[in-house]
Amino acid sequence: MKPNLPAASPGSRLTVLPAGVETPDAALPFVFVNMAMTADGKIATADRAVSSFGSPRDLAHLYELRATADAVMCGARTASAPDIHLGPGGERYRRRRRRRGLAEYNLRVLVTGSGTLDPKAPVFGKRFSPIIVLTTAQAGRRKLDRLLAMADEVVVCGERELNFRAALAHLRSRWGVRRLLGEGGGALNAALFRAELVQELHLTICPFVFGGREAPTIAEGAGAARLVDAARFRLKSRRRIGDELFCVFTAVR
Repeated sequence: MKPNLPAASPGSRLTVLPAGVETPDAALPFVFVNMAMTADGKIATADRAVSSFGSPRDLAHLYELRATADAVMCGARTASAPDIHLGPGGERYRRRRRRRGLAEYNLRVLVTGSGTLDPKAPVFGKRFSPIIVLTTAQAGRRKLDRLLAMADEVVVCGERELNFRAALAHLRSRWGVRRLLGEGGGALNAALFRAELVQELHLTICPFVFGGREAPTIAEGAGAARLVDAARFRLKSRRRIGDELFCVFTAVR
């Protein structure tokens, strides 16, 4: 880790996780991912101008899943979208949370390896629940200072790449996160799949075909070169509502 790290600003906290610590599975939260995709597997158009295409029922499904989670997590690009706040939704969803014994408002976790987040993003304008930022030492002092002014905690968990196992163990021990819902984008999902942390995958298949070699999918990056390296899941359930198919997959280890 870089030794020249800033002190936490008043009201916020900087945490630097030690490197090389083994993290047992029992110390991790249950991680499940929810994504809507087109029939050809895209989550946005090639120019990312269209990234919201699910029906009102799919939006309700998103809030239903959030109502079961202690925390909701997304990447920096997703967090910068104009309609993203990562909140629990209306009163009926908050009521579901209370009935489950959860806090009325879920925690919000933002992931940025470079430490770059837009301070004007709507997610920072709504302070109904704590915001935790996961980043790396690559962010540097200036960006970490800026993040500390925006978030309730900034967690440095890796030199150049995020150590998600350590980060998630910290979320469980420090914040009591037992169920963590991931909502993309594709780069964050790919990292979670690669680290074998996703235990359940919720996919809404929508009746569109975007096409385009550059259009993002639910898991971006280099991807698996061999079938044996692919993240494996089995279909747990499927349900058709209107023209959309709601699928749930569970991980096969």
